[in-house]
Amino acid sequence: MSRRQFALPQRTAQQPPDDTGCTILHVDMDAFYASASLLRRPELVGTPVIIGGGGNRGVVLSATYEARAFGVASAMPMSRARRLCPQATVIAPDHALYSQISAGVMATFATITPVVEPLSLDEAFLDVAGSTRRLGNPARIGQLLRDTIHEEQGITCSVGVAPTKFVAKLASGLAKPDGMVVVPREEVLGFVQQLPVGALWGVGDRTEETLVRLGLHTVADIAHTPLDTLRQALGDSAGPHLYDLAWGRDPRPVEPQRRERSIGSDETFEVDVDDPAYIHRQLLKLSDRTAARVRSAAMVGRTVSIKVRFADFTTVTRSKTLRDPTDVSREIYDTAKALFDALALHQARIRLVGVRMEGLVEAQGAPIQGLLDEPDHGWREADRAVDRASARFGVGSVRPASLIRDTDRARATPQDRRGRSQPSTPDPNG
Repeated sequence: MSRRQFALPQRTAQQPPDDTGCTILHVDMDAFYASASLLRRPELVGTPVIIGGGGNRGVVLSATYEARAFGVASAMPMSRARRLCPQATVIAPDHALYSQISAGVMATFATITPVVEPLSLDEAFLDVAGSTRRLGNPARIGQLLRDTIHEEQGITCSVGVAPTKFVAKLASGLAKPDGMVVVPREEVLGFVQQLPVGALWGVGDRTEETLVRLGLHTVADIAHTPLDTLRQALGDSAGPHLYDLAWGRDPRPVEPQRRERSIGSDETFEVDVDDPAYIHRQLLKLSDRTAARVRSAAMVGRTVSIKVRFADFTTVTRSKTLRDPTDVSREIYDTAKALFDALALHQARIRLVGVRMEGLVEAQGAPIQGLLDEPDHGWREADRAVDRASARFGVGSVRPASLIRDTDRARATPQDRRGRSQPSTPDPNG
């Protein structure tokens, strides 16, 4: 059963929920990538929209709730999403926009409490225990966050208010879209135990099937199953973990300032490709995109890695650690291209390539060494000029000339794209 099908459990108490001691908030943007993209396409609000690659071999990044009503879900192949909802408008992802809005959301969180644990671009845990005297009770703070994010960023979010991280995350999911659920301390057991087993944090499809085979359909069933039985069925780690969650036990604190350890981008091709010049252009595009996201996060990285997936789905990765951390598109591309060329692939048909920056640290204070061949106003300044243009005119408004050829290639036949008899293409550094 999909977690999106869970309904909010009925409260047995008649009075409004008491949020005393419910100082952990989980704040999650609603259909974040779709909602952010619609800020630039307001005419599509209220219609089915899918965010993802334009081809059938990509995957869905996000979808509006109107598209989700047809069964479209994140990480679903685009081919299936189009079959489920053929009337949907497909929009390419705008990662620079998402990073910009995410930075604004995280800045709002920081005005509420310094104890913020980001989980991704669009969600975080907040411990507001130290903020109640200044801002009011936890539910009031949750509403303040919802109002501020909507006013400043133009998107909505859902908030779970609870005494533990696990219950707060459950509550925010059940509050969607654009809602808030408070789970009082004394109602945690009743709230958790009436849910289906698939609602538990860490229960995927395979674990859910195992639990159902044991006759365990609700969280209450897990709570009243002997711990030794759960250990035997699920293992020494997962069994006790789910048992504790079934009894509402989750002692983990909110861990502030957990930053992304890596940032990257992948590209799945419409048809398998064996043209090195074309792969080089894709690596350039992905390097530009990754570098922009690294800069938007105010970080730099030392390790560049690439991923190459072949037609038979075999995947290889290669990485190189640089002497100094960087956020410069050219440096990232030069390293990614060298890693790819070192694979010495001969007529190998490639399905996907990816570029990722790892070993990220805060840009402020990080030692950044200029390139030996870089003029006074060089690649770093050029990147920042492109960032400013993209923020004003949209992603892709400024790009390397060699990437313009991708438009022509998209119009080529699949046979043309698979072949290697085409005229040679200048190096993307041009």
